[in-house]
Amino acid sequence: FSFRKLWAFTGPGFLMSIAYLDPGNIESDLQSGAVAGFKLLWVLLLATVIGLLLQRLAARLGVVTGLHLAEVCNRQYQKFPRIILWLMVELAIIGSDMQEVIGSAIAINLLSVGKIPLWGGVLITIADTFVFLFLDKYGLRKLEAFFGFLITIMALTFGYEYITVKPNQEKLLQGLFIPYCKDCGTPQLEQAVGIVGAVIMPHNMYLHSALVKSRQVDRSNKREVREANKYFFIESCIALFVSFIINIFVVTVFAEAFYNKTNADVNEVCANSSSPHSSLFPNNNQTLEVDIYKGGVVLGCYFGPAALYIWAIGILAAGQSSTMTGTYSGQFVMEGFLNLRWSRFARVLLTRSIAITPTLFVAIFQDVEHLTGMNDFLNVLMSLQLPFALIPVLTFTSLPSVMHDFANGLFWKVAGGLLILLICGINMFFVVDYVRSLDNLGLYIGAAVLSIVYLSFVAYLV
Repeated sequence: FSFRKLWAFTGPGFLMSIAYLDPGNIESDLQSGAVAGFKLLWVLLLATVIGLLLQRLAARLGVVTGLHLAEVCNRQYQKFPRIILWLMVELAIIGSDMQEVIGSAIAINLLSVGKIPLWGGVLITIADTFVFLFLDKYGLRKLEAFFGFLITIMALTFGYEYITVKPNQEKLLQGLFIPYCKDCGTPQLEQAVGIVGAVIMPHNMYLHSALVKSRQVDRSNKREVREANKYFFIESCIALFVSFIINIFVVTVFAEAFYNKTNADVNEVCANSSSPHSSLFPNNNQTLEVDIYKGGVVLGCYFGPAALYIWAIGILAAGQSSTMTGTYSGQFVMEGFLNLRWSRFARVLLTRSIAITPTLFVAIFQDVEHLTGMNDFLNVLMSLQLPFALIPVLTFTSLPSVMHDFANGLFWKVAGGLLILLICGINMFFVVDYVRSLDNLGLYIGAAVLSIVYLSFVAYLV
């Protein structure tokens, strides 16, 4: 083992780990803390470990074959399923891009004390993407370093909130290592499913399998391939450990400070701290519901304005860093599936315009509630897209014709198969639950038809 070699392979794992820290994840973390306290930390741990194992498969595919996941799909699937698969992955990328836009717009609104309206924040996010493209011209290593800097900002800002709030360490450890949720009902179950959907991102498999190709590996030399696999896995472990700690900061801050609080409690504290936002919380005894925006406001009421601004800087870093990884994924997916060579500039323009249109409409005509509510819907959309990344990764890494001596053993095949069944089951539960809440017969029938089509396509991929 050599640290110099590890350093040479460091980069792809940290870029990949950013998907574990996007605004959708932060929203899921703070809601998990506010809804279930410390009780769901073990779900976060489990989801991160599952995510790590899946990223390991994606990275191995890229290292062993020299092709990324979208390129392998292009070679293995026929035209029609290939196009559908491509559209599904694009949908996931655009959904993720919308979350980044929402997060950044809310952060800009909080930092400007409401002077920049939400729609203004949405428009500002168009400009920031081009800054990244400018950085990209200087090479991947510079970009990796910049992302490292953004992850550091997140660690410092959310770490500051953690130190300010001082969560109960005993409860934290119990929540992490005792897989049990006492007195939990449907809201907590939905939150647990939401955590899995937010943590394991479909486009991330495509991204990671492509990023590992940036390092030179002699594929005819088995020892070198084995070594590359080892170092990429160690780097992924370190990167996901860092992202896991940052997620824990957010969950525990909200679990300690706001679990079981009512709107009236918060309204009173905000009024006493002469916060301009106390009207956000009606003076009633309903349990407090938080999102990225209200989360920052509540922290400001309880722990002073510094906590609010530092929170907003953390959210801005989360939104900014996720933007570029989404652009990269989009480019790899398009090139791999369709053999289309687009410049990164055109690619960003396309994804961003599609992502910004609905977000801008909601920002102009509705309020913050609807904008952050979109985040929850997008997390559901993400978890629905998961099989379209998991099944190809698992199938191809199990095929000796693709992976030669590095194909998955029996354990990986069985564990992976069970995992896909579990995730599809969770997804169906989510859809049924979501449609039931809409209470409309036409939507019931539509959802049933779509579910059958969805499951048939998933079965075809297997």
